[in-house]
Amino acid sequence: MTAASRSTLDAAYANTLDIYRRQADGWDAHRHRIFFEKPWIDRLLGPAPAGLRVLDLGCGAGDPISGYMIERGVELTGLDGAKPMLDLASSRYPNASWVHADMRDYAPDQTFDRILSWDGSFHLTQDEQRALLSKLPGWLDPGGGLLVTIGHEAGEVTGTVEGETVYHSSLEPDEYRDRLEAGGMRIEAIVLEDRSIDFHSLVLARKA
Repeated sequence: MTAASRSTLDAAYANTLDIYRRQADGWDAHRHRIFFEKPWIDRLLGPAPAGLRVLDLGCGAGDPISGYMIERGVELTGLDGAKPMLDLASSRYPNASWVHADMRDYAPDQTFDRILSWDGSFHLTQDEQRALLSKLPGWLDPGGGLLVTIGHEAGEVTGTVEGETVYHSSLEPDEYRDRLEAGGMRIEAIVLEDRSIDFHSLVLARKA
């Protein structure tokens, strides 16, 4: 990811969802299947996840994360704004619930035991992330868990998907902590640029 001018960031933000729609097949073909996320997915789910209601925000084409959770017996709701991504996911796992929606506007008709957004919500602006963080605790049942990848510092940058420029942003890690705690969440871990998970940063929290 790289820093960029305001005009480049604005254009990338405006085009990101359309790029994922156009490039779904290529993105899926080139998405690595080394499952470095597994230890944290396991920590989110707990030792006996069968029957848990799990919301995967920005699920993409479903592999490997959604597929792993489904295989462990969760009742998965996978949400993505790119319909071609969901078509790939549903073709692989037809018994899960796949929702074509924008997470910025999503209003679930149920609560969940776990919510995950791995490389999903970081495509939202900082203010959009703040709005989402205010909603997430209300979507969880008491004792529910939340795992979200974040940036290691506040800022806006660009990345690429199949050679096209997409938008990313992050708040300061401490702001994620403060906002989730204000919503009744207890922070279990904040990890920044961990080599074992391909230098991802994340926050894991539980609803009191």
